Amino acid sequence: MDLPASSDLKSILHSKRANIYYLQHCRVLVNGGRVEYVTDEGRQSRYWNIPIANTTTVLLGTGTSVTQAAMRELAKAGVLVGFCGGGGTPLYSANEVDIDVAWFSPQSEYRPTEYLQRWMRFWFDDARRLAAARAFQKARLERIGQAWSSRPLVEAGFEVDVDSLQRAIQASKAHLDAAPDTVCLLTEEARLSKQLYLFAARASRYGEFTRAKRGSGTDPANRFLDHGNYLAYGLAATATWVLGLPHGLAVLHGKTRRGGLVFDVADLVKDAAILPQAFLSAVRGDDEQEFRSACIDSLTRSESLDFMIDTVKAVADEIGAEPA
Repeated sequence: MDLPASSDLKSILHSKRANIYYLQHCRVLVNGGRVEYVTDEGRQSRYWNIPIANTTTVLLGTGTSVTQAAMRELAKAGVLVGFCGGGGTPLYSANEVDIDVAWFSPQSEYRPTEYLQRWMRFWFDDARRLAAARAFQKARLERIGQAWSSRPLVEAGFEVDVDSLQRAIQASKAHLDAAPDTVCLLTEEARLSKQLYLFAARASRYGEFTRAKRGSGTDPANRFLDHGNYLAYGLAATATWVLGLPHGLAVLHGKTRRGGLVFDVADLVKDAAILPQAFLSAVRGDDEQEFRSACIDSLTRSESLDFMIDTVKAVADEIGAEPA
């Protein structure tokens, strides 16, 4: 039975959509009213359907092309499309400057303005913007504490010292409360991240680990972290687009950094969902496809997109409320 054309499909809330795609060495096109990607196997071409109504993000890696008709249908369905490097890693220019993912958002003149208005009430106020950044970081810590002691991770072999983790989280919260500016918040974020890498390496029995910068790591854990983080960035870009917030209105990662709000929102789930899976997959010897599937399953099972959207809404409501 033929499926209806994508324009006839009923809309599914972004927070309830199940699919994130990373594609490489293929063509994305419209075939019979459906958006499909085509892979060449010898003299034959194989066509695979993309259920766009149930998809949040499509990342296009190396060796990909997309037709205008496909982009039109993806935009109609509210699917964000990002061009990235191999394995979901950042794109790099000739002088080694990281230019991240080139995002193409669904175009609509009628995005909601409710949360944008609340966001702008505090965004130009340094103190209130700092409060928003602090709220994001505290939500990130709560998420880590809950996720790292969850049954799925424990059953997968991720045996973290819960007491040590909770002490580290409480100490980080104290540092966040005392931080006088965003520079101090970023310093605390980096400090805690190093501690989390140490905890994760021990919990998964990975061995010695040092986080490589700018996608330069060659060991499995570093490669998986780079790859998985871009899945989180895709969800974060979706969350901010759904709420009508421009990606440049960051609260922590620089007021002028392009797409800074995407990094802020992705931080809510990166360490909770992606980091432990990167070490588990590295120890198991997973390939990129197995790791990606495990990450998507973790992000979906933990309702990470829901959490991102709810947290951004809560911050907008609390920090951006009209003064009494």
